[in-house]
Amino acid sequence: MPTTNDTTIPVGDVELEGDLVVPDDADGIVVFAHGSGSSRKSPRNNYVAEVLRDRGLGTLLFDLLTEAEDQHRENRFDIQLLTDRLVAVTEWLDGRIEKERSYGYFGSSTGAAAALRAAARRPDTGAVVSRGGRVDLAEQRLAGVTAPTLLLVGGEDEHVLRLNREATESVAAVSELHVVEGAGHLFEEPGELEEVADVAADWFERFLR
Repeated sequence: MPTTNDTTIPVGDVELEGDLVVPDDADGIVVFAHGSGSSRKSPRNNYVAEVLRDRGLGTLLFDLLTEAEDQHRENRFDIQLLTDRLVAVTEWLDGRIEKERSYGYFGSSTGAAAALRAAARRPDTGAVVSRGGRVDLAEQRLAGVTAPTLLLVGGEDEHVLRLNREATESVAAVSELHVVEGAGHLFEEPGELEEVADVAADWFERFLR
């Protein structure tokens, strides 16, 4: 399937902007859910997506909110809305992709909560990776997550690290906690984001193929 840039995804009464790239031989597609205040143009998520594509996986980065919706801060933390959008976009992919492929979710911060809740609603989800995830916002749904789940957290992101340690005991499926030593919430120091991308790619390769 050819690369599709600036994809418009109809969801309910709105249209969301996205960037879909699926190599012809891709076995799986990873759908990204960005954190609050970010978008499909997130440089961190785009770097991870590039690494995943180098490993032969498809990627979809899209805006969870329209520009107008994003002007209202409360929408950025409406996890139910974000989850509904993520599930709807995955269903859109179901109807668009000609070849049957496995789906995974890569969620960051609040987007990780939406990814986990979406995985709980879609038992066919192949794998989930959370980067610095606000897993507490999905706490009541963790027991319903049957997809193998990797939680990536910076060692210096103490509050989020504590939340993620607790979450590993609640996820119903195979779950692992990977701590990037010395990293903060945004993985800004040299080598930190590279570690995130490599570990995430290993996880998706393992479970989406």
